[in-house]
Amino acid sequence: MKFTTIGTIGAGPAAQAVAAHAAKAGHRVLVSNSRGPDTLGDVVNTIGPGASAASFDDAVAADVVLLAVPFLAVPAVGRRLPGWAGRVVVDMTNQFAEVNPYRGFVDVAPLTGSEWVAQHLPGATVIKAFNAMFATYTAAEPRHAEGAQVVFFAGDDAPSKTGFAEMVSGFGFAPIDLGRLREGGALMQLGGALSGKHFLFQG
Repeated sequence: MKFTTIGTIGAGPAAQAVAAHAAKAGHRVLVSNSRGPDTLGDVVNTIGPGASAASFDDAVAADVVLLAVPFLAVPAVGRRLPGWAGRVVVDMTNQFAEVNPYRGFVDVAPLTGSEWVAQHLPGATVIKAFNAMFATYTAAEPRHAEGAQVVFFAGDDAPSKTGFAEMVSGFGFAPIDLGRLREGGALMQLGGALSGKHFLFQG
């Protein structure tokens, strides 16, 4: 599976960070937010050539979709489509109960956060990634003299994970597969062992 076009649901710092790497690597990036394409001029200019403002429908039609919205906004996003079958979604959310400032924790046990997200995107193939790092770390050049910045990811579909790993390797990151969504997602989600941890891969 190869990802050529990348859509975003959400246009905050985290989405912009990944989108900028994608655009720099030659991907077409379709950026959407809840307020509409007309509000995204400055964001698209910041991301750079290859990025364009898009409607929600156009963004979710991309090869891979970055979900970068507040955790409790996910159900509303899910309801915007009657079904998510055939779509690959990268879950970048964290289980904060409140935003601006970020605080609190939404406990969805016995589910992991990404399993809960997947329930609200029926039929989607969900990959957990790009939530463990602060946006400023994601935005920075991932290639360092000491090694490449690690991006942990998890999911239950092998072809989509292969495509994801190839994509982020092209950005300059070192992808590390943590296995299935349940086990790997638990390590990355807010409060997990890898939440807020930043590693360089020396290989």
